[in-house]
Amino acid sequence: MSEQRKLRTIDAPFVSLGPSGVAVRDRLKRLTPEDDKVLRLIGEQLGSLAARDLKARCSDAGDHSTDTWAARKQGLTAASSSRWAGSITKATHDQWALSRRCQLAHIQNLESGVRTLMHRLSLPLGEKGTKRAAGGYRSKGEWFQKTRRLAILEHRLDVARAEREAGVVHVVRGGRKLLNTRHNLSAMQLTEPEWRERWEASRWFLAADGESGKRYGNETIRVTPEGEVSIKLPAPLAQYANAKHGRYVLASRIAFAHRGQEWADRIETNRAVAYRIHLDVERGRWYLTASWQRPIVQTMPLDTARAQGMIGVDTNADHFAAYQLDTYGNPVGDPRRFHYDLSDTAPHRDAQIRHAITRLLHWAKQCGVAAIAIEDLDFTAEKTREKHGRRKRFRQLISGIPTGKLKARLVSMAAEMDLSIVAVDPAYTSMWGDQHWRKPLTIPRRKMSRHDAAGIAIGRRALGHPIRRRTAPPQHHQSDGAGHRTVQAGPGDRGREGTRPSVTERAHDARTRTDGTRTRATSRISKTVRDVRSDQVWVQSSLLIT
Repeated sequence: MSEQRKLRTIDAPFVSLGPSGVAVRDRLKRLTPEDDKVLRLIGEQLGSLAARDLKARCSDAGDHSTDTWAARKQGLTAASSSRWAGSITKATHDQWALSRRCQLAHIQNLESGVRTLMHRLSLPLGEKGTKRAAGGYRSKGEWFQKTRRLAILEHRLDVARAEREAGVVHVVRGGRKLLNTRHNLSAMQLTEPEWRERWEASRWFLAADGESGKRYGNETIRVTPEGEVSIKLPAPLAQYANAKHGRYVLASRIAFAHRGQEWADRIETNRAVAYRIHLDVERGRWYLTASWQRPIVQTMPLDTARAQGMIGVDTNADHFAAYQLDTYGNPVGDPRRFHYDLSDTAPHRDAQIRHAITRLLHWAKQCGVAAIAIEDLDFTAEKTREKHGRRKRFRQLISGIPTGKLKARLVSMAAEMDLSIVAVDPAYTSMWGDQHWRKPLTIPRRKMSRHDAAGIAIGRRALGHPIRRRTAPPQHHQSDGAGHRTVQAGPGDRGREGTRPSVTERAHDARTRTDGTRTRATSRISKTVRDVRSDQVWVQSSLLIT
């Protein structure tokens, strides 16, 4: 086999880990004007402290230690409280670590682009590419423009590497997207006061980490089993307290409709629950989000997940293509599709994904399976224009598939319905599924697509079966008129190499068997001969054709 046609190693399937945390949200209804004012003041006060702490953490860079952390926390405690300071510093560390991970991903993306450009620039003009690597550029003009693009990427790569070695990160509190919106308000249909209100609200800080052993699992933002919400005020805002020990009690009452019993069980036993309060500026509504961690639960063994069959799901830009398979890898019934639309706003896309996953999970429960198989997709290195060139629509297609968010949401929602998610290697699933399963399953009342066949391939790989169907049986006659057979006798099997005896000789041998029994072939031959002689018409028997 040539080097270009060599297949890569396919990773073994595995059962994805379940969710490690839970988050539920409820609206703070019937707030008084005084409640709204106090919440805004707390958010502004703590937001300014969080911005100052993030600046100090970025200045420390690689010199960060427990001593510098303690010094920053001590400086924040005087302007808030010890628990507020702990929540702020922890949020700062999480944000800095996230920026470091994003910086590394950016460097890897630049390195991939530089390698691709250098490879294509080294090829002659017009040279065709392969499935694994792009070819040369089409013209001298394009080649020249790509040399300039290469110089730009190399400069960006050098800068990014230098910043990572120095520990420098770029963080925007409030979000870089919202910051850039300030320069294009007309396209977003916003006025400057409206943008300013969103910008300030996004930079507020109203989040408190939980602490096990404390009353109701949180001393800073406390929610009682009856739904009463009280907040420990920072020191500069102590004059607004309306309860004991410098606390402010909101007029609103919380009642979590989803997972309310689980939340109540935690706070009754004083287990840690983290709370976050935020303002939706567009709707003018306040929300409270409760979150807590779950203990690490042993996942379902792979053999147990395979015991009742599997549902293979092929993820596409606008739908899930699903097919049910039994334990032996055989398709059952007809393919199913669960459509979604990802062309609108982020909340709309998120709702579409949740709705499609919900329908998929309900269908899986009806089928009686214990697991769903999906591809372990990662398009991080597949979106660059250096790799796909002018294929802009294809780059938009793979960029529109929310692989990371979809996988996380599917795993979380499946765990609530006692279903496991089996992740498989995505290599060759679409190609081999189309090659081996699309045509055999296509009938007049059922149209198979490439995506439906890929779902079968994914399910068979998760079940441990090869994607290829079983080998074809021997042809309907002994010659090779229909092509070479896929099943051939071994080199040592020579029992049928001689001349085959005639039909009459075989019939005579069957009549003279020692046990006196008659075979089906003898009965058919004798019956055919009697029928022909009784009609006095000579007819060639089909059994005589050898």
